[in-house]
Amino acid sequence: MSAQTYILLYVENPTASAAFYALALSVQPVEVSRTFALFILPDGCKLGLWSRHTVEPAAAPAPAVLSGGAELALTLPSRAAVDARHADWMAAGVEIAQAPVALDFGYTFVGLDPDGHRLRMFVPEMG
Repeated sequence: MSAQTYILLYVENPTASAAFYALALSVQPVEVSRTFALFILPDGCKLGLWSRHTVEPAAAPAPAVLSGGAELALTLPSRAAVDARHADWMAAGVEIAQAPVALDFGYTFVGLDPDGHRLRMFVPEMG
């Protein structure tokens, strides 16, 4: 079995979403087109942003307001890095669903991408 991870999100506008994720992840996409964008994260995980209008086979339409039933969670190296990323997102006008807070698993915050997907940034702090 392969250990490589590939995550696909269906988005309204891959170009606009790629701009958001370049800021959010501090990584530039390796591919951007009208229908698709691709990021390769430092750990090798690939994040694809596919136009929901061109997905094959067609996906069910997204609800008017996403329920937040899932999220993409990415680790950062420290609380200071979490706070710095949060400040960057606030300055860029990213909608924040949860301000930085210490929870059972670590220090975290949650922002929303242009399509309402939840993006959690955190530093694990067990114990």
